[in-house]
Formats: sequence, C-alpha cells, structure tokens
Amino acid sequence: MTHRMLKQEVKHRIHVVFDRESKGMQMHYPQMESHLEEESPLENCLAQLNRLVGLTQIREFVKEIYAWLEINKRRRAVGLMTEQQVLHMVFTGNPGTGKTTVARILAQLFKEIGILSKGHLIEVERADLVGEYIGHTAQKTREHVKKALGGILFIDEAYSLARGGEKDFGKEAIDTLVKSMEDYRNHFILILAGYSEEMEYFLRMNPGLPSRFPIHLHFPDFSKEQLMQITEKMLRERQYRLSLAAAEKFKNHLINMVSKSDQPFGNARYIRNVIEQAIRHHAVRLLRMRYPSKDELMTIHSEDLVFSSHRKEQKVHSWYN
Repeated sequence: MTHRMLKQEVKHRIHVVFDRESKGMQMHYPQMESHLEEESPLENCLAQLNRLVGLTQIREFVKEIYAWLEINKRRRAVGLMTEQQVLHMVFTGNPGTGKTTVARILAQLFKEIGILSKGHLIEVERADLVGEYIGHTAQKTREHVKKALGGILFIDEAYSLARGGEKDFGKEAIDTLVKSMEDYRNHFILILAGYSEEMEYFLRMNPGLPSRFPIHLHFPDFSKEQLMQITEKMLRERQYRLSLAAAEKFKNHLINMVSKSDQPFGNARYIRNVIEQAIRHHAVRLLRMRYPSKDELMTIHSEDLVFSSHRKEQKVHSWYN
C-alpha cells in the first residue's frame, strides 16, 4: 500500500503513518461494502471527517476499525473465538494536524457501535494530572479517569509526565493510569498524544507501556496546498475571502513556512491564528470607511495579513487541534 505503512513490530501493535501527499485509494470489502454504506454510525463519522482537509487515509482506517469490530461481534454471535479488543492508542505528530479531532470522532463512532457507553472526550495535560504533594497526583488522575468512563481520555503532550525523572510526581500519574486501565478494562479508551520523537522516547523509557497501546497513529504535517485549502475553508465558514493579492501573499508565506521543516509552526492551528488576526485588521481598516460595500465587508486584502516572525505556539481550540 502506498498510502500508509503497517509494521507489526511487536505482537498486537499496529503502526499507521498517514501520507497527506497521496491521492487516497479505495478499499473494498466485497461481502460488506453494501452493509457498511447502510450503517449510519460510519456515515456520520465519515461526514465529519469529510469536512476536514488531508485526512483521506484516516477515513479508510476508521472504516477498517469499524469492520473489524463489527465482524468480531458477528463471530461471537455464532460462537467463534475473537481476540480481546484493546483500543488504547498513541497519536504522534506536530500540533494542529488533527489529533484531537480524530479522537473526538472515534469516541462518537465507538459509542454508536457499542464499544463505549457515552462517547465523550476528556482532554487533559500534565498540569491536570500531576499534583503538588504525595498522593495528590493519584487522586487527580483517578478523578479524570472516572470522568472519562464510557468515553476517551486524551492526554496531550503525554511525554511530559516522565520529564522529571524517578522522583517526579508524573511517574505517579503514569502508574495510576496503568492501574486504571486494568481496573476499568473496556470501560474507557486512553489516547496518549504528542510529538513523534518525544513520544517514542517516553514509551522507550516506560517498558510496560507500549504493549498496552496496540494502535499507533502518526499525523504528518499538512502540505502547503492543504494549508491553503484549510485557509479558504476557515474563511468561507466565516463569510470572508482573500483578494487575489492577499491569496498570493498567503501562499508565498506558507511556502516559506513549510520549507523550514526544522521549525514546526502549528499547521492548521497557526492558520486559524493568522486568519483571526487578519479579520481584526480588516475591521480596523473598514472602520475608516463610511459605507463599505458587501464585497468590501467580505474581502481580506494583502495589507490585512501580517505575519509575525515570533513563532511561539498559543493553544487554541479548533477543528484541527
């Protein structure tokens, strides 16, 4: 398959790498195709994924997960053996590549097909789990696990839990999560997310973790073409558009940003920040006009786009978090 790589490095662990540059390929299930097309849970999830840019291969992966779970249910119904369905996952990739969005959609899908009872997503990071004194961390972590029961617990920058070494309270959070995975088996799904290299090191430093997370998904950065599609989509949703000069300026800026592969810039999250700033500049400019036309009220000009050289990430909520 050219659109992704599957590597069976250890038993029951799946590594999936999504190639955003590929055109996508159709996958067929001869005896199940018509059944899958009739199922509303899958169609609902694909409809949400279809609103996103650059996630063609993820739609195929979701389809495979759905088919696997559905066939296991049918095998059990006729008395055949099925494997234990462990769905804890690791998401790797830079910020703004769709990790949180996919987790949210998966939570809904798993609820619809009976894997999860609620289908909600609880998003946390180190500060939400790690306490200030002995015992506090375990208490905070258990509270978030209980909130996630029936859904997905999504830990962003999960590698930060191990940054402080053996004496850091982050280790207590890890131990509590592992125990909760046993205590609440099949009652929630845990997803660890973060940068690729940091997550690889994190899992390597915690030998007991990798076997507990059978599915590894990697989200590559968006291409400049896909970033332009995201830009146009975000503007269209807000009933704005770029002038020809502004579109050319934005495109050239993205080419420059993408070429600096050693300096990740937040992908779609960065696009959202730039657009919101441009809309504010657009408003200030139009305020000087007495009677702006409808076209002027909708059009972002080149002068409204200001690209700061300061590239520090700011956490914002968006479809592509």
